[in-house]
Amino acid sequence: MGRRTIQGAPGRPSPAADDAVHDTRWAGEARSAVGCAALLLALLLAVDAVSGTLSGLRTLLWLGLALLLLVVLWPARVSAGPGRLVSRGLLRRAEVRTDRLVSVRWSDGVAQRLVLRDIEGNRAELDPNVLVANPPLWHVLDEDARTSAGRGTLRCGETALRQIAARVDKETAHTVFKVSGLE
Repeated sequence: MGRRTIQGAPGRPSPAADDAVHDTRWAGEARSAVGCAALLLALLLAVDAVSGTLSGLRTLLWLGLALLLLVVLWPARVSAGPGRLVSRGLLRRAEVRTDRLVSVRWSDGVAQRLVLRDIEGNRAELDPNVLVANPPLWHVLDEDARTSAGRGTLRCGETALRQIAARVDKETAHTVFKVSGLE
């Protein structure tokens, strides 16, 4: 299968579908987000119905609130292939060239995020737990980050990468011990 162009990024080849590695937990997290939003909507409608205050306008208000919760909870779909990491959310899509990284940093804020920047100025944020839960995804990123470091483009971020590597190794060892019954 030949290379194809990613929609929205003219002229940029993307990994073939069989080369890409995807977040295996995404579908479950998306179902959980839909479930939470549906549960909130059902509870709000039930409380309004029991109290006798349910109306068309209030139903629309509760529907809007449930949709807002869905947007907030919806997970980004992360995939990686040789030289590329793509993060797709409901409202935006971010892509970085992982073989041309300039920096890898932890973001400041409530939710822990890993911020990747490439030499072309592209930026992608992702939850580091996605990498920890998906060792093949981490392997692709780590291999390309080593390529960036070898080329001299990766100026900062080796500490962040080592921290994630340690977390991935710890989780993998924990899983091996659990599966083998040694835990």
